Amino acid sequence: MNNRYLGAFTLIPFILILFLGGVYLKYGIMIISLMGMYEFYKVIKEKGINAINIIGYLLCIAYYMTLGAEVNYKFIFFTMMVSMFMLLCIPVLDTDYNFIDIACTLFGFLYVALFFSTIVLVNSGSYGNYLVWIIIISAWSCDTAAYYTGKFLGKRKLCPEVSPKKTVEGSLGGILGSILICGLFGYFAIKRGVPIALHHYFIMGILCGFFCQFGDLTASSIKRFVEVKDYSNLIPGHGGILDRFDSILFSGVIVVYYLMFIALI
Repeated sequence: MNNRYLGAFTLIPFILILFLGGVYLKYGIMIISLMGMYEFYKVIKEKGINAINIIGYLLCIAYYMTLGAEVNYKFIFFTMMVSMFMLLCIPVLDTDYNFIDIACTLFGFLYVALFFSTIVLVNSGSYGNYLVWIIIISAWSCDTAAYYTGKFLGKRKLCPEVSPKKTVEGSLGGILGSILICGLFGYFAIKRGVPIALHHYFIMGILCGFFCQFGDLTASSIKRFVEVKDYSNLIPGHGGILDRFDSILFSGVIVVYYLMFIALI
């Protein structure tokens, strides 16, 4: 069996916690975040960057334990300031660490844990048990459509310095795939009583289809910098958590703020 399809079966627990929602989703995403942070800290070590992992993990756990229906911005601001204050003292006490190690420690938390938490935030909001799926289907439909469009029609390179296999045609196919699937999902959600006009789903499809690819390319640029192929081999045919969920990290941010400031739900 093709490893890509075999790897899809390993994602069943993730789909399950999405259906369960609530506390199961919250702490399930926390565990996924910790695994993603582990991958990030591990690969940057290839470049001699010694992130202080335990601080990042503790920040992640504390953040998710306080996470409710809304982001506690005061908590994030306070903990980030205190963490930065304490972490900057470490290179003075132990010269094996430097300011880049400190910056990457905090970046691992912000990039992985904070972005992943958008799934929990959307799920916790009004009609979240439906709307949370936009994050997932927009990213995966974009990835799938981009892959097959690029495979059969791709000719012009998109970002050869970052990801040599990606094409302009594949990118456009990914955006169209996201628009189509989000639009179809919107029709289904409206029939189920979700009070969001259909055009919002198409707009989210456009935005997610565009920015999901930045999520993918961001993950690729980090891997290229540290000179690794995958973040890990956890998921057969897909790599690690950050390889498989890189697009979702960005679609989550788009969806949570679109719903909050534009769809007003």
